[in-house]
Amino acid sequence: MIWGEKFRPKNFSEFFGQDKVVERIRAFVKQKNIPHMLFSGPAGIGKTTISLIIAKELYGKEWQQNFLELNSSDERGIDVIRNKVKDFARTKTIGNFPFKIILLDECDSLTKEAQQALRRTMENYTNTCRFILSCNYSSKIIDPIQSRCIVFHFKPLERDAIGKIIDNITKNEKLKIEKNVADALLEISGGDVRRIINILQSCAAVNKNITKDLIYETVSVAHPKEVKEVLELAISGNFIKSREKLLDTMLKYGLSGLDIIRQIQKETWELKIKDEDKVKMVEKCGEIEFRMVEGSDEYLQLEALLASFTLIK
Repeated sequence: MIWGEKFRPKNFSEFFGQDKVVERIRAFVKQKNIPHMLFSGPAGIGKTTISLIIAKELYGKEWQQNFLELNSSDERGIDVIRNKVKDFARTKTIGNFPFKIILLDECDSLTKEAQQALRRTMENYTNTCRFILSCNYSSKIIDPIQSRCIVFHFKPLERDAIGKIIDNITKNEKLKIEKNVADALLEISGGDVRRIINILQSCAAVNKNITKDLIYETVSVAHPKEVKEVLELAISGNFIKSREKLLDTMLKYGLSGLDIIRQIQKETWELKIKDEDKVKMVEKCGEIEFRMVEGSDEYLQLEALLASFTLIK
């Protein structure tokens, strides 16, 4: 079984983090009347999960008959709004409920024409249907839709909330976790709970004793110490050794140029050098990343990056 589904919160009390957002949403659900809502925030922090919780709390066992989930990244054209959404919105609820709920996941993928059609649908069927729109970037949603919704901004989960999630998983799956593993998971995932759970399941398949080294090997991310060593060799003037260490690290973890350059940028701020030099190094990282995206040879560009670091110092 996929752990993401197994450990998905079933109610508000199981939902860790986002306390202020949950409190506001819970108040609407308690009144049995919710407005149109727009959930905005990074991936993997609970936007879809809390939408399912709302439906289950409002409708109980009949939630599936009164709740429609559509993913806009798969079906993003105007025909989806005119057909699927409108057909569901205009019909009566199953049971004694005042309205149905439609969840449009990743709605920032909808075309502008589809968003205009959605605006009219939201306006015409307010009495029989409520919309929950979920997106990563609220700026991609047209203003008429935003003005019809209460906007909830979700933030990446903090360490305490992630620690509770990890503790819950380790307790249920009988895992042993090394100290500071939570910090490593937070650094790798950027607060994405879905990714954290997937990493833990992958590690547990190999070994029930979860260590930082096992995590870095599993997700193909270089250990920060190794990246830092590459940078320290470069700024000390030892370009050849720095280049060899970088190549060994990339081959060891199977990293691409774009993967390693993001880690280089992060570790640059941990170096014990002048802030002016750090700024120059980060600027150079941005330039080299742009060249890679445009199709330049990765190894040549990374060598140029290390050479520039050597010259800066």
